[in-house]
Amino acid sequence: MSKMGSGDVVADRQRLMKSIGANWADIQAKAKAGNIEGIAVNAENISLYAPHIPMYFPEGSGTEKSKAKPEIWQKWPEFQAAAKNLETQSGKLRDAAKAKNEQATQDIVKDFGRNACGTCHTPFRVPPARS
Repeated sequence: MSKMGSGDVVADRQRLMKSIGANWADIQAKAKAGNIEGIAVNAENISLYAPHIPMYFPEGSGTEKSKAKPEIWQKWPEFQAAAKNLETQSGKLRDAAKAKNEQATQDIVKDFGRNACGTCHTPFRVPPARS
C-alpha cells in the first residue's frame, strides 16, 4: 500500500485548504469578470477535495501550528457534515456554471462563503488574527 501525503498531516491539510482557498479566489475573480463558465472547473476542484477533508484531521492532530479547534473532534459528526456540505454546495455551483446560468451562479457565489466555507470555518477554525 502506498503512502499518501508528506507524513505531516497538518502540513498536508494546510496544503489542501490553501488549494481550496485558491480555487475560491479564482471563482470570485471569474464571477466578477463575468466568466461564468470558467467557474465550473474551480467549483469541481473544491467538490472533489471536500470529501477528503476529514481524513486530514485525525484525532490528536491539533497542534500549535494548526488553526483547528478542539471542537472538530468533540463534534466529529458535525465536522463531517460541514465537509459534505462544502461538497454539495460546490457541486451546485459547478452545475450552475456548466449550465451557463449566470444568475444562479452569481447567487451561489454571493452566499458561498457563508453557506459553504463558513459552516466549517466558523465553528471549527480559529479565526485569523486581525491586523
